[in-house]
Amino acid sequence: MLWTDCLTRLRQELSGNVFTMWIRPLVAEELNDTLRLYAPNPYWTRYIQEHHLELITILAEQMSEGRVRKVEILVDSRPGAILSANEQPATTTAALQSVPAAVSKPKKEKDETGSKNSRKRLLNPLFTFSLFVEGRSNQMAAETCRKVLTQLGASQHNPLFLYGPTGLGKTHLMQAVGNALLQAKPNARVMYMTAESFVQDFVSSLQQGKVEEFKKNCRSLDLLLVDDIHLLAGKEASLVEFFYTFNALLDESKQIILTSDRYPKELTELDARLVSRFSWGLSVGVEPPDIETRIEILLKKAESSGVELPRNCALFIAQQVVANVRELEGALNKVVAISRFKGTPIDLDVVRESLKDVLAIRARTISTENIQRVVSEYFRIPLKEIVGPKRTRIYARPRQLAMGLARELTGDSFPEIGMAFGGRDHSTVMHACEKVISLREEDPIFNEDYKNLQRLLQS
Repeated sequence: MLWTDCLTRLRQELSGNVFTMWIRPLVAEELNDTLRLYAPNPYWTRYIQEHHLELITILAEQMSEGRVRKVEILVDSRPGAILSANEQPATTTAALQSVPAAVSKPKKEKDETGSKNSRKRLLNPLFTFSLFVEGRSNQMAAETCRKVLTQLGASQHNPLFLYGPTGLGKTHLMQAVGNALLQAKPNARVMYMTAESFVQDFVSSLQQGKVEEFKKNCRSLDLLLVDDIHLLAGKEASLVEFFYTFNALLDESKQIILTSDRYPKELTELDARLVSRFSWGLSVGVEPPDIETRIEILLKKAESSGVELPRNCALFIAQQVVANVRELEGALNKVVAISRFKGTPIDLDVVRESLKDVLAIRARTISTENIQRVVSEYFRIPLKEIVGPKRTRIYARPRQLAMGLARELTGDSFPEIGMAFGGRDHSTVMHACEKVISLREEDPIFNEDYKNLQRLLQS
């Protein structure tokens, strides 16, 4: 009964994943003043010793009212080892056989080279540099990825950390590096995975007793690509293993490319040592594409699909869909589907009909009035001054910024925006938008404010 009581408390103290994965399968046996726990392999015992043995010892002493003074963790592979609390079948070694169904992945087939470790088949062949549309928002990231290919493993960009909101092409860029490397060196060892699949593969290797094989596979690569690294948060054992894999590859000057939705130092839920190492190389942000880039993405996507998309239609779609590339492609696919269903070429009427739901939602969420309110709160100035006549710099700059955002995010005309800003002339709005473009290029602080407001309005 002692181990049953300890499990009840451990379930409360630890995260659900840690408890289910590491604690619940342990076999327990009470001998005099010692509680012995049995794990299926040395790696498991080492993890328990390093992370949870102290807590288990304290709980065992408390629950036994001092009868148990010591807790040991040992390796025991005996099938169906007997527990002192035999009414608790969930903690026998047999429980190890019940976990994989929930967490393990199907066995991967070998790829065309016959190597079960290269995982080349997971790289999307369409994710190449030639099919990536570049603009001001992603140019630095694209150029850096190309440079990585010529200086693979160089310390100044290892690891390469790409960050930014979802759907902006981070996965496309990292896989473009992998595809280009395999084209230049077909025998290169390249592995792409998401953080989730790293956890699943690691857990599966533990349960199958193939940890050493997993380590060897991950630590003998030329290029490791890991998507959404922030999803390792809370996966304690997987974080430990990734930490060692990360260090092993860096020590051998092997290239690592990671992606996340945030800048490394904002990943406060991850181990500080790991976050610190993410900053050793180069961190590059990928921003939402500007309207010119969105137009080019639509035109290129349409061309690759054999669809004729008039430029004025691409402009209209780009004005309405601003969040990310995935939504752009989704909007284009809907337009193409409606066009084919009606049997008519794509024109503005078809586009408006296809995107009527998007237009209705957008009208409710991003409006010039909403932009004015958000800018007012961001700079902590009264809303009346955003639309008012005062020309002092403290009000003029936020007003110009708000006009620039309104032009980019709402698609309203210059006269319409002018009317929303106290009845100003359209030429004033045009001048403000031009000023915003030049200030973004010249003033990093202004540009950062603009991008922050963009994210706030699009979130």
